[in-house]
Amino acid sequence: MRLALALGARGLGRVWPNPSVGCVIVKDGIVLGRGWTQPTGRPHGEVVALAQAGNAARGATAYVTLEPCAHHGKTPPCAQALIDAGIKRVVCATQDPDDRVSGKGFQLLRNAGIAVETQCLQEQADAAHIGFFTRITKGRPMVTLKLANSIDGRIATRTGESRWISNAQSRAYVHMLRANHDGVMVGRGTSLADNPDLRIRTNGLDDRNPVRIVLDSNLKTPTQSVLGQTTDETPVWMCHGHAADTTAWGSTTANLIQCANSTNGLDLNDVLQQLGARGLTRVLCEGGGTLAAGLLSANLVDQLITFQAGVAIGADGAASLASMGIDKLSDAPRFTLKSLDKFNGDVMATWARS
Repeated sequence: MRLALALGARGLGRVWPNPSVGCVIVKDGIVLGRGWTQPTGRPHGEVVALAQAGNAARGATAYVTLEPCAHHGKTPPCAQALIDAGIKRVVCATQDPDDRVSGKGFQLLRNAGIAVETQCLQEQADAAHIGFFTRITKGRPMVTLKLANSIDGRIATRTGESRWISNAQSRAYVHMLRANHDGVMVGRGTSLADNPDLRIRTNGLDDRNPVRIVLDSNLKTPTQSVLGQTTDETPVWMCHGHAADTTAWGSTTANLIQCANSTNGLDLNDVLQQLGARGLTRVLCEGGGTLAAGLLSANLVDQLITFQAGVAIGADGAASLASMGIDKLSDAPRFTLKSLDKFNGDVMATWARS
C-alpha cells in the first residue's frame, strides 16, 4: 500500500477532476503490475496496473489507494475491471465519498466473490486524496496557502524590497508544490506589483504547469502582463466581479470567471466554488497578504506551508498577512504542525487545519 500511495502521488496536479489513485497487483510475493491515474484523469490506476499484469493477474491481490469506481462514466467501472481480470483479493486504503461510488465498489467486488479488506493506511490515503474529497464533499478545491517571510513575519522591507527573503532551495521547492497542485492562485495586488509568471521553472517539470488563477474584481491586471501575453501557452483563469470591464481580457484566450462580490472584493467562498465546479481539486495560493488573510478569515485554508528565513526586517516592513480584525485569540484560525524541514538555513513548516 505504501508503494501504491507513492505511485498515486505521481499524478497529483495532472488528473483533475479525478483523484490520483495508485494500484499495485501482487501474487506470490511478486509485483506483477503498477499503475496510477494518468494525465487528464484516465486511464485509472487499476486499469494501468491490470494491463501490466496481463493474464498473470488472475488469482492475485490488488492494493488500491481508493475504493474502485462502480459507475459507468467516460470509462467502464474499475471494480468490474478487477472482477474481469480474475483478482481474488482487494486491499483498499479508504472509501470514496462520491455517492456514485461510496460503498458500491466494495459491494460489487464482494458480490463477485472477491475478498475485500479496507482501511489499510487510511490516514495516509485520506491525506493523499484530500483535494478530491474536499471537492466532492464541499464543492471546492483543497487550498494550500504558502507564506514565505522573515523571522518576524515580514515579506518586504519598508521600501518594498522583497527579492529574495527565502533562499534558492526554498524557491525550488515551491515549484515542486506548483507541480502537484491543479492551480496556482494570486490576488490582484500580487499580479500588479510582481507581474508574475506562475509557471514551473524546474527541469523535468515544465509539462506540469498548473492553471494560473488571478482574483481581480475589476480586471485591472493589464493584458500586457506576462500572464496576459502567455494565455495561449498555459491556461489563465481571471476571476472577476459583476461590474468588471471584460473587453481587454475578452480578447485573449484567458478563461473569464464571473464571481460574486463581497464588501472587500470578491466572495472567496464563491470563487472556490466556481473553481471546484470547473474541476479543480487542489489550489496553491501564493499571495498576497490580503488574499491570504481573507482565506484564513473565511476558514478556507486546508494546509498552510510557511518558509521562514533567518533575517529580521522590523515592524516597518510589510507584514505577510493583511489585517484580519481579530480581537480574541479564541477567534484566530489555528493549525496543527505536521512536519518541519530545512532548506539550507530556511525552515519550512507544514500545518494542517485544526
